[in-house]
Amino acid sequence: MLSFFLFANFLSFGQSSFDNFFKPSDTLNVTRKKTVLITEGVTLGGALIGLNQLWYKDYPKSNFHTINDNNQWLQLDKVGHFYSTYHVGKIGADVLAWSGALKKEQLLYGATVGFGFLTVVEIFDGYSQEWGFSWGDMLANASGTGLYVGQELLWHEQRITPKFSFHQTHFAQNRPETLGNSFNEQLLKDYNGQTYWLSFNLYSFTHSKVLPKWLNVALGYGGTGMIYGSNSEAFENGISQSPSREFYLSLDVDLTKIETKSHFLKTIFSAFNTIKVPAPTLQIGDFNGVKGHFVYF
Repeated sequence: MLSFFLFANFLSFGQSSFDNFFKPSDTLNVTRKKTVLITEGVTLGGALIGLNQLWYKDYPKSNFHTINDNNQWLQLDKVGHFYSTYHVGKIGADVLAWSGALKKEQLLYGATVGFGFLTVVEIFDGYSQEWGFSWGDMLANASGTGLYVGQELLWHEQRITPKFSFHQTHFAQNRPETLGNSFNEQLLKDYNGQTYWLSFNLYSFTHSKVLPKWLNVALGYGGTGMIYGSNSEAFENGISQSPSREFYLSLDVDLTKIETKSHFLKTIFSAFNTIKVPAPTLQIGDFNGVKGHFVYF
C-alpha cells in the first residue's frame, strides 16, 4: 500500500528530492494526507472487491452465521490474523506519520486499518455457507492491533515485532487443493511450513552499550503433521494425522534499528522487518524434543 503511491511519484523527483520524499513531514502536509487517504481507500476497497470476486463468488451464500473454529490448525490461522492486523495497522500509522498527522490520528485512524479491513473479511465469511464469522479470528485481529497501539502508548516505539518465516513441506502434496499446489499458494495455505515469531529488541529493553541496537531475540511458534484442520475432520475423511506444536528460540535482526541517513532505506528496512532473518535456532517439539538448526527459516 505504501509502496504503491511512493513509486507513483518516483520519476518526478531528482535523487536528493527522491530521498526527501520518504522523509516524514514535521508538520501536517495536507497534500500528503489526502494522497494517503485516497490511496488507502482505493487499495483496501479494491482488495475487498477483488477478494469477493476471486474467492467468495464461487461458494454459495447463506444467512449470516458464526462458527467456532478455535480448535483448527493448532491455532496457527489465528496467529496469522494477529500478524496481519499488526503489520497492516503499522503501515497505516506509518503513512499517516509520513504525512505529518498527529500521533493521535496515527493511532486512531492508521493503526486500526488492519482491524477494520479484516473485520470486513470476517463479515464476508459470515455470509458464506463454506465458512462463518469467527469470534476467535476477531480476538486475534484485536490483539494484533492492540500490540502495536499498546507499545506506542507505553514505550513510544515498537520493541516487540511479529515476524514470519516459511519453508515448504511434504504435507501439501497430500491435499494440494487446500494446502496449495505452488509455492505461492503453500506460503499462504500450508500451516505446516509457517512459523510466526515475536522478535524482541534487546537494546530497547536494556539500553546496554555492549549490545548492537539491531540485535533481537525471537520466540517462534509453528506446527506440523496437519493435513486437515482437526483430527476429527481428518478421521471423517479416512485420514489419520498426529499434529504437534513446535516452539523456537532464535536470534534475529531489527532492520529498523540499522542506522542510515537515507529515508528511502529506512522505508525498505521497515517493509522487510516483517520477515524473520534466517539464523541459528533451537526447536522444541511435542514429539521430537530439542533440536538445533544451524540456520532455520
